[in-house]
Amino acid sequence: MTTRKDIAERNDRTLLQAARDVLAEDGAHASVAAIATRAGVGIGSLYRRYKTKEELFQRLSLLSLDHWNETAEQGLADPDPWAGLTAFIHGCVAFGQGTLAPVAGTIEVTQEMSAKARRGDELLDELVRRAHQADVLRRDVTAVDISLLIEQFGRSPVVDQLRKQGRGDLLTAAAEARRRLIAIALDGLRPGHSPLPGSPPGEELFTGRWSSE
Repeated sequence: MTTRKDIAERNDRTLLQAARDVLAEDGAHASVAAIATRAGVGIGSLYRRYKTKEELFQRLSLLSLDHWNETAEQGLADPDPWAGLTAFIHGCVAFGQGTLAPVAGTIEVTQEMSAKARRGDELLDELVRRAHQADVLRRDVTAVDISLLIEQFGRSPVVDQLRKQGRGDLLTAAAEARRRLIAIALDGLRPGHSPLPGSPPGEELFTGRWSSE
């Protein structure tokens, strides 16, 4: 039996996809009206559920964090450290994880968001630790590297452009090209490659952007 909660969560996920699409095109200037239109809901009904644009983005951020944590837990449940890590990356990329990055620093980070983000950091740290311990992940790759990689592949400029142009004839080829690039990137995480340039990225590059101070 479908409950009101189920319907609300489904609608929120539709809004998340709409927000992802609009943010890909308009960045932090994405309007609630554009998101509502893309999601196929009226602006009035959206505002009845979310009083402000900030409240909408906070809710979508929580949904994104929930998905990150659930996917990481599934990865840790896999006894194969490499399979668990790559399944986590694939799951996050397919979800469009990181596509809310344009709103970083523009909304208040709630206590619930902070708590779920900390849990996500712990889970990813454990995925990386297991992979290092099993010697299936190059030693100079950090959890922040993985987070930034997911954010980079969380959207595809080519796919976004073709979708905006209505070029359905090229979308399949673009999606296949994206999968190839992700496979190339994942292969680069394996041991046996030349050392990575520069120093490992700091946490501020990923989570520090969300601070409005």
